[in-house]
Amino acid sequence: MVIRARARTSPQAFTRTRSRARTLSLRVAAALAAVGTATLGLAAAPAQATGSSGEPLDYVALGDSYSAGSGVLPLDVTAPLLCARSTANYPHIVANRTGAKLTDVTCGGAQTKDFAGSQYPGVAPQLDAVKADTDVVTLTIGGNDNNTFIGAILACGSAGVLSGGKGSPCKDANGDKFTEEIDANTYPALKKALRDIKAKAPNARIGILGYPWIVPAKADPTCFAKMPIATGDVPYLRDLQAHLNGAVQRAASETGATYVDLSAASEGHDACKPKGTRWIEPVLFGTNFVPVHPNAHGEARMADQAIGVLKLG
Repeated sequence: MVIRARARTSPQAFTRTRSRARTLSLRVAAALAAVGTATLGLAAAPAQATGSSGEPLDYVALGDSYSAGSGVLPLDVTAPLLCARSTANYPHIVANRTGAKLTDVTCGGAQTKDFAGSQYPGVAPQLDAVKADTDVVTLTIGGNDNNTFIGAILACGSAGVLSGGKGSPCKDANGDKFTEEIDANTYPALKKALRDIKAKAPNARIGILGYPWIVPAKADPTCFAKMPIATGDVPYLRDLQAHLNGAVQRAASETGATYVDLSAASEGHDACKPKGTRWIEPVLFGTNFVPVHPNAHGEARMADQAIGVLKLG
C-alpha cells in the first residue's frame, strides 16, 4: 500500500481559491436574479390574443353605462361628455390584458335603439363602429330600454322611503309592469340588435354580458340607509333583474351570440356589501359619481368574466 503525502496548501493559494469561489457564487446569484426578473416580466406582460390574420384582435365595445363604466374615474376625454365613459371600464381592461385594438363607443344611458340611431347630436350610431373584419364585440344593453332600471329604482326607492322600509309597496303598485315590458319590448329589441351586429361582422365573437346583481337575494336591514328599498321589495327587484338577464340570455342563444353570465360571479358583491367587497355602488354613501353602477372593482371583474367566457386570454 502506497501512502501519498497530502500536498499542503499555502495561505495565499487558499485565499485565491476562496476569492474565486465567492466571485463564482456572486455570478450565479446574479444570473438567477436576472432569470427571475425576466420571468416576472414575462408573467406581467399581457397575453396578446390575435385574429385570423395574426394581427391583434380588432375589438369593438358597444353598450350602455355598465359597459362605459359611467361613474368610474378617470373619464375618457375622447368620449362625448354625456356618455360618462371611463378609461377603467371593462372594455379597456379587456384590451389592455389581451393586447386587442379597441374601438370603444360605449355610452351611458344607451338603449338598443342607439345602435342604429344617434343617441346624442353629433354622436354616431354605435353600430357604425362595427366592421366586416371586426374580431370581437362586447356589450351590455337592455337595462335602459323602457327605462327599466331607473324606473324601478326610483319607484321602489321612493316607495321604500314612504313606507319606512316596511312591506312591498313597489311590488304592490307595479306588479308585473316591468317584466311585461321586458318581454314585449326589450327582448325583441335585444334580438334585433344582436342580429344587426352579426350581419355587420359575421365572423366576430359577440359577447353580451348580463348585469351583475344590484341587490341581495334577501333584504339586509343594515342596507336601508344606502339602498332605501322596502324589505319585501328587495326580492322583487332581484327577480326583475333576473328576468332581464334571462331575456338577454335567450336573445344571445337565439342569435348565435355568447352570453357572459355574471350571476354566480357577482353573488355576494351587490350594492349592500361594504366598500372593497361590492361591485355595485349604492344609491347613497357610495364612491361613484353615478350611483347604482359598477365601481372600478366591478368593471375589472366583468372584464375577467368576458375574457374567460370568450376565451380571449
